[in-house]
Parts: sequence; structure tokens; C-alpha cells
Amino acid sequence: MNRRSSGVLLHVTSLPSPYGIGDLGPAAYRFVDLLSRAGQRYWQILPLNPTCPVFANSPYQSTSAFAGNTWLISPEQMVADGFLAPEDIANPPDFPADRVDYRAVLDYKNGLFDMAFERFKERGSDFRYEDFAADNTSWLNDYAIFMALRERFSGRVWGDWPARIRDRHDEALRKYGTELADRIFREKFLQYVFDRQWETLKKHCRMRHLQIIGDIPFYLTYDSVDLWANPGLFKLDEQKKPTAVAGVPPDMFSDDGQLWGNPVYNWDAHRERGFGWWESRIDRTLTLVDRLRLDHFRGFMQFWEVPAGEETARNGYWVDAPGRDLFTLLARSRSCLPIIAEDLGHITPDVHEMMAYFGFPGMKILTFGFSGDVAHNPHAPHNITEGSVAYTGTHDNNTVRGWFEREVPDDQKNLLFRYIGGPVSADEIHRILIRLAMLSPADTVIVPMQDILGLGEEARMNRPGTTEGNWEWRLRPDQAGDEGMREFAEVTGIYGRW
Repeated sequence: MNRRSSGVLLHVTSLPSPYGIGDLGPAAYRFVDLLSRAGQRYWQILPLNPTCPVFANSPYQSTSAFAGNTWLISPEQMVADGFLAPEDIANPPDFPADRVDYRAVLDYKNGLFDMAFERFKERGSDFRYEDFAADNTSWLNDYAIFMALRERFSGRVWGDWPARIRDRHDEALRKYGTELADRIFREKFLQYVFDRQWETLKKHCRMRHLQIIGDIPFYLTYDSVDLWANPGLFKLDEQKKPTAVAGVPPDMFSDDGQLWGNPVYNWDAHRERGFGWWESRIDRTLTLVDRLRLDHFRGFMQFWEVPAGEETARNGYWVDAPGRDLFTLLARSRSCLPIIAEDLGHITPDVHEMMAYFGFPGMKILTFGFSGDVAHNPHAPHNITEGSVAYTGTHDNNTVRGWFEREVPDDQKNLLFRYIGGPVSADEIHRILIRLAMLSPADTVIVPMQDILGLGEEARMNRPGTTEGNWEWRLRPDQAGDEGMREFAEVTGIYGRW
């Protein structure tokens, strides 16, 4: 990423589609072409792993670190591939155009998946499916039976399953493998369809000289196949329940800190096994994307561990993690590590030292840059360094317009106006910050699509600490054309990022 370039942040679920949720169909290809015509080099997305209502549909709380999100499967592409007939998708429900109604989407697509699976079985042998299943057996078999078992036990977390299957006894695995064979086969089939559609879209990106930046959450949710299949890699007791969970310590914003509740890693076990699970996880994700943003990068050096059962994060403590050993191992066997480190928040010097050692660029957020001592604020445009990726905002922040209208007090606005040379309105602020990002020394600039369009708080993707209404925003078809990107394309060229 050591050349001046830029890109757009928009998750796949936010694309237009007549089927209730953005998917890997025609709108995704049109969006790639739109970015290409606008001179962009990157399309940044959120994690592609499975989501479900139990975790509020968050892409950062998944049932698998390896599987793909099948709700992104395109019905139109299933027709093109012969898994569905045109009439099967001719009359979809009247989904909202600007939000994802996840429950309605799941109900509708499950019906399509059932029809597609039956047609697939009727067709008989498919060598491409057989190749996919053989190439991905290290995670696919466990994921498929895990999802079948979750359904079999009415959604109970795996730690509450009968002990013999909870503990993966061979006899129990064989018993349920036979009993749930058709459900397991269906799950593998859907992963095959996702993989096939994604690979085709990724090839289209390559033809347009567009790279995809993906995302890896640091922590996993407890109710995931990764913990069930690899309990020794996490701090669990004999009953397979967490002995410690993750969070962040008390700070100026919270007297109790934040109790995230995710199980923490047993790093000694990871080291003893040669970091094989992490190596496989990163390699799998790099088959799907070209570059990786590693969320909560500080956790690879040190993480806040809280004893299980605590009601707040107050009584936690810092624990060292072997990130340097992990990345050294990865670097030895690869020509490069295309990683962006999410280094936001309070970051200790050793984290930045590790980033510099491995050449990982960090993140700078312009909406963080206009408070306190702006002259020395690392997120202020004039302080952004070449070896970084500059953003106007991220999926966890308000849009630039929403930030300006809702979150910036008058004294901070005055500081912002002095910085840019005069007052501006809410209608103009997104243009100003985009230009400041583009003219900054940052090698790469990524701008959320909402900021390119100058949208307000209603277009925010996520509100951390809340569980309702997140991950739902969608781009309307009338917003996904060249008109909305024309000014952004012009700025891209003016500041040498084309």
C-alpha cells in the first residue's frame, strides 16, 4: 500500500438488491465497475463470516472464523448456475430498499436454499463441489455438523449440549453425523455456492484492478464451531465453559470498563501447536480477500482478561500475548503480510514498535482529529504519516455529517472552522473532510460510501454498545450511480490517487 491510492468502505449487505439484503449478484458487479470508473484501487468490506439473529446480525460475532455468510448468496446467480429456475425468484416479498429486515430475509432465502439444494441433489455428482469439499475439509466438516447440531438442539449453545457430543466423542459424532446427514450436506452445499459466487466476483475485481480489503475480528463468540472443535485453544473449564472473558479496563469514558464477554485465547496452547489455527485462519481469509484489517490489533501484544462471572470489567488484568512470535512465523513462510492494523484507542509503544517492525500500516480517523491539541493530534490531517491508512470514519463511527450535526460541540466546531479556514454547513462538511484526507500524506485513503454521499446519522452502520438497528443500512439503487461518485472521482485525480 506504498503508493498514493484510495478506496471505498461499503459492506456487501449494504448493496442494493431486490431480495432484501445486499448480495453477490448484479449490483455487486455494478458497484465494482463504479469504483473502477472512479479511479479507486480498494473496496473495503466487513467480515464475510456467518451472522445470525442471536448475535444481532453482527459480522463481528460469528459462528465460524472460516465459513462464509450464506445470506450473501445471490438468488440471480443461483438461477444463472442452474440451482434455481427463473420463476423461483420472480416474485420476492416487498423488502425495504434502504434497510435490511434480517428476519424476513432469512425466511425468504431459506425457502430458496431448500429448493436449490433439492435441485442440486437431483442433478447428481458435481466435480466442482467435490473439489471444494476436499480442499476445505479442515473446517467445512466441523462447521456443517455444528450448524446441524445447533438446529437439532433448538439453538442451545454448544456448551449445554449432551456431554458426549459437547466433548466430541467419536461415537456421538458418528451417530449425529448419520442422523443429520442431509442437513449437514445442505450446509456444505451452501458454503460451496457462497464460495463459487465470491470467487467469480473476486475475479471481476481483479479484471478491474480493484483489490478487496477484508476484516478479521480478534475475538470469537463462545457459541462458535471454532471453540467446540478446538476447546484447548481457549481458556475453558472441564465443563467447556469460559474461565475468563475479554473486555477493556475502566477509563475516562466508563468507570466499569467494557465487559465484552468473548472467551480469551489460551496462548500457551497456540504456541505449543505452532500457531496452526491462526495460520489457517489468516490463510483462509486471504483466499477471499487481498488485504486484511486486523481488528483490536493491540490484543496481539496484550489483552484485558476478566474472570468469568464478573459483572463488570473492573477486576480484570492485562495479560501478554505472543503477537511478535505469531507474525514472525507467518512472515517466514510468506512473501508479504498484507495487513492493516486497527490501532485505535489507547495504544502502548510496544504495539507501534511491532507494527513498524513488520511494516503494518495503522489507521487514522479524521473525525478524531479536531479535538484537544490539534497541532499534535495524530489524526489531524497534517500529522497523518505516509505509512498509514486514513479514513473519514469507520463502520463504528457516525457519518461525517451525523458527527458534525450531532456530536461536535460548539467549541470543537470553532476549532474545526479555524483549521479549515472558515465556517461550513452540514451540507459541505463531508466534502471538506474527504479533501483533507485525500491531500494528506497517507498512502491510502478509504472513505465510507455514506460520507461520499453526504448522508446523515440515519445512514450509520453500527452504534457500539447497542444491539438494535445495527448493520441494517443499505444503499438505494438511485444512490449507486456515477452521479454520486463524480465529485469523489475528481478529487481522487486532483490529489494524485487515481
